[in-house]
Amino acid sequence: MKLYGYWRSGATYRVRIALALKGLDYDYAPVNLLKGEQKSPDYLKVSPQGLLPALMTDDGATLVQSLAVIDYLDETYPAPPLLPADPLMRARARQIAYAIACEAQPLQNLRVQKYLREEAGLDEAGVKAWLDRFVKGAIEAVETMVAETAGDYCVGDQPTLADICLVPQIYAALRFGVDLAGAPRLNAIYERCTAHPAFVKAHPDNQPDAARG
Repeated sequence: MKLYGYWRSGATYRVRIALALKGLDYDYAPVNLLKGEQKSPDYLKVSPQGLLPALMTDDGATLVQSLAVIDYLDETYPAPPLLPADPLMRARARQIAYAIACEAQPLQNLRVQKYLREEAGLDEAGVKAWLDRFVKGAIEAVETMVAETAGDYCVGDQPTLADICLVPQIYAALRFGVDLAGAPRLNAIYERCTAHPAFVKAHPDNQPDAARG
């Protein structure tokens, strides 16, 4: 397999975690978002949206959108599973993951922040207010969700899709200075996850393109 990604891309981070949890090897093709390489003609042939990540399977198929990639990995390489066996808990894990991936992460990514600064004319205080309203709000909603599902991780005592989405989101929120004091359960889960070998392997700082900017 071949993964196209960027070290600080939250969506790429999710897929790296899933691959690490599954113990799967892959080739890595860095695509520098800051240099606009995701909009190059060659990469647009891989991902028509010009977004990261993209995964080329062993059969030569190319998949985009991190949650679709993770679903593929879980269905193709079922051990260990990334969702609980119980249907209700599977739905709980998905609702946490989707709340993060659909309601928080898209509103903080690079192209949105670039728009806010360069086209909407927001200063840093305005961008911070945006992040607090939308990203912090989504995280605090997830804090309430995990109250009825959490064990060591978001849903029970094994990492699931929920944790795969949570960790990149908390990483980014901390990086952007979002106040997470209102999410003590998630902070504790985040600390537990970041000590797990698969999450350590997937961490942005441990990627080959981390030193390139």
